[in-house]
Amino acid sequence: MATTATPAAATTANVPAVVAQTKPLDADAQIEASLASKLHSLKLAEQSEPLLRPNPRRFVLFPIKFHEVWQMYKKAEASFWTAEEVDLSKDMHDWENRLNEDERYFISHILAFFAASDGIVNENLLERFSNEVQIPEARCFYGFQIMIENVHSEMYSLLIDTYVKEPAQREHLFDAIDTIPCIRKKAAWALRWISDENSTFAERLVAFAAVEGIFFSGSFASIFWLKKRGLMPGLTFSNELISRDEGLHTDFACLLFSLLQNTRPDPKRVNAIITEAVKIEQEFLTDALPVMLIGMNAKLMQQYIEFVADRLLVALGNNKHYNVENPFDFMDLISLQGKTNFFEKRVSDYQKAGVMSGAGADKAANNFTLDADF
Repeated sequence: MATTATPAAATTANVPAVVAQTKPLDADAQIEASLASKLHSLKLAEQSEPLLRPNPRRFVLFPIKFHEVWQMYKKAEASFWTAEEVDLSKDMHDWENRLNEDERYFISHILAFFAASDGIVNENLLERFSNEVQIPEARCFYGFQIMIENVHSEMYSLLIDTYVKEPAQREHLFDAIDTIPCIRKKAAWALRWISDENSTFAERLVAFAAVEGIFFSGSFASIFWLKKRGLMPGLTFSNELISRDEGLHTDFACLLFSLLQNTRPDPKRVNAIITEAVKIEQEFLTDALPVMLIGMNAKLMQQYIEFVADRLLVALGNNKHYNVENPFDFMDLISLQGKTNFFEKRVSDYQKAGVMSGAGADKAANNFTLDADF
């Protein structure tokens, strides 16, 4: 005899089909959907950011509205220098007679990284930041930064050209992004942010603060170590000038970050970007290109990079992550660490006379310092 399913049985029989149709997204898909929603919201919020929203007055400079940004530009203008002002005539004696093979290898590879990195910074400024930032005061700064990065690039290329006489080795260093894996890794991290269409302006601002404030920090310190030993006066003087400039560029990124009203990322996101950069820089200087080659302590270098990262995190409004002391007392002499006031000391008189006095600032504002933040 045929049986007829009861209503309850029929309902039960249909449950698997209903469940199949309403099955929730898996965890990864849910996360991806949530991130996409947040990104969309942030992109919409960027349209109302004073720094980023379309500005019909961006072609006219006055009246100045963002005075802190304008003062940063005037500080950059006051510290202009050229590669021709650095005397390399005494360096070759040290290169050939006072440095050993390991030290020459280390310095040449540090210079190879620097020679490529300034071009990457300019690529970002030209392709992204100069197009995105709409206030003329910041565009003035970026225009000047592009110029001084060109000076840096020329300086590093001249240093390689002066020290490395063998043409094939010189070309190997000039092509470091392609030929030297540890340099390629650092470059790839920075280039990734330039091409990333899913990141916000604020995230990329943090990333390039890390490039100039962290990726350069250990290399600057290693060259200042040579200065402490009385070696390579031309190299170490150019390093002094360039580290001052990069300190100002990092400080400027932190200033713009502080002016963002609606789109600053969660502190956890800022922390993640900075700590990722720290790991890459630590690996670079303690494994791939170990500072022990020039007699520096690798563990102390790791700690120094963490110390610099903490200062940057604080400047970006975060808490310290590593909570370590500065292990290199000789770094009290350079701008990234912040104790030396280059505008007070007039490092070799490279502040252009009268520039700051025409900026509408009082005497106290003339003194650029990175004492607490950078």
